[in-house]
Amino acid sequence: MKALLLENIHPVAVETLERRGFEVELRTASMSEDELLAALPGVTLLGIRSNTKVTEKVLANAPELLAIGCFCIGTNQVDLVAAAERGVAVFNAPYSNTRSVVELVIGEIIVLARRLSEKTQKMHAGVWDKSAKGSHEIRGRTLGIVGYGNIGTQLSNVAEALGLRVIFFDTADRLAHGNARRMHSLDDLLAEADVVSLHIDGRPGNAGFFGAEQFARMKPRSMFINAARGMVVDTEALRDQILSGHIAGAALDVFPIEPKAQGDEFESPLRGLDNVILTPHVGGSTQEAQEEIGWFVAGKLAGFVLEGRTELSVDLPAVLAPQLSTGSRIGFLHVNVPGVLAELNARLAEQGVNVTAQYLATRGEQGYVVTDVAEPVSDSVATALAASDHTVWLRSWTA
Repeated sequence: MKALLLENIHPVAVETLERRGFEVELRTASMSEDELLAALPGVTLLGIRSNTKVTEKVLANAPELLAIGCFCIGTNQVDLVAAAERGVAVFNAPYSNTRSVVELVIGEIIVLARRLSEKTQKMHAGVWDKSAKGSHEIRGRTLGIVGYGNIGTQLSNVAEALGLRVIFFDTADRLAHGNARRMHSLDDLLAEADVVSLHIDGRPGNAGFFGAEQFARMKPRSMFINAARGMVVDTEALRDQILSGHIAGAALDVFPIEPKAQGDEFESPLRGLDNVILTPHVGGSTQEAQEEIGWFVAGKLAGFVLEGRTELSVDLPAVLAPQLSTGSRIGFLHVNVPGVLAELNARLAEQGVNVTAQYLATRGEQGYVVTDVAEPVSDSVATALAASDHTVWLRSWTA
């Protein structure tokens, strides 16, 4: 079995997969659609980060691909509907780099408030500019967090510990941490926040989420941070607001179009602006986070292929099954209609197969049942189940 890992994924992922018996090919750059089509024949597992797009066309032409690992938080770079239809499991790391992103944002808030990027540029140019003009403490300032999920809530806790007042807005019903206050609308948050930090996901509906209208509603001389997804912000509108002086500073770690490989030229209308921090999508790129992500996602991929476990899959029904220690296991992904489980158990009973454990979950139009049995299932039973009109795939494993 072969695994193809792109975009400089941490070596611990290679070690984890090789230890489980996979042949691993590691590449540093992302791939285009055509490059993926050429590279995927013979590949069982594909590992990517945020810059490689796995489209419906790619999935349709990769029949040997069983699972995709997104070694990052987001999964919007994968056509999840097409993956689910083909039974290709997709896994990500929703928690592993949370702290790294939070620390980057906290650092950026301080750097922007003290205008340190301008100070250091002048020092490198040989200019001694010892002045407090435009420089502020962050204590007592109001941080507005847009998107109060895993990163947003941890940012809330750390920011409050540093003396920031925290307000947040989320369309989901989120529990406020500490003394954070929920705002009833985005406009209410923008009117009150001294710093606005985005932490929303990359679903298509969020494209262009923050543009000229939203920047205009922010407080005069407030600051803006985006460590979420590049496509959610209109960078031309942000440039206009910075040049006008309405926005005092900004920090962006993600961009609508990002270079494909290390060392490629980066283009942005925000280049060259004072008090603007531009970082190359490194929010989660700490050694600690990347090692944790590599271990976590690689483990999920191996667990799925070698044992049929789908816990934390983002597109298939998530079955929390234990590691297979004895006997055999059948994994049956099927159309979610009444009677499928009964058909499975009837065929096993006809052959006198002793079921030792069974785990079932459904997700939308699909169901997934993992059945542990004392002895291997006969070829006739497997053939009959695989031929069912309701079958997406049927796989078996032996301890």
